[in-house]
Amino acid sequence: MDHGGTGMLGEALTAAAAGGGMAVVQAAGSDSWAWFRTRCARLVGRGDGDAEREALDRLDRTAAVLDAVDETDRERVRAVHAVLWQGEFASLLEAPGEAERARILDQLARLTADFGAADDDARGAVTGNTFHGPTAVQTGDHNRQENHFGPGR
Repeated sequence: MDHGGTGMLGEALTAAAAGGGMAVVQAAGSDSWAWFRTRCARLVGRGDGDAEREALDRLDRTAAVLDAVDETDRERVRAVHAVLWQGEFASLLEAPGEAERARILDQLARLTADFGAADDDARGAVTGNTFHGPTAVQTGDHNRQENHFGPGR
């Protein structure tokens, strides 16, 4: 089975790693940072206390850099750190064995989903998007939206 970047599974693993990287930069500085960094360090440490402490240090350095950067460089620095953490998660997902890979993927997906659900300030936020042409955006829970672009009804 292909676990590189070419097959569907490779794309799913890459997307999960990218989601994890984005979650780190979104969580940094938020009210849920302490909770997030602890869970993230546990995932990265994989049961090794030294590796977990090292992950906590790296997470704290990421948060400090993102906190200190001025507004003109904020998005660039966030992107750099998201990619760095994406690489960290991608390395984890190269774990030997299907069962271990599936366990790590599940934990990463839960961490990313839990952060989004736990951070009320980030819920419904639409950031970093580029729209070309007609666009409709809706946020919130249990909403209904009907869009019609162009000639029609």
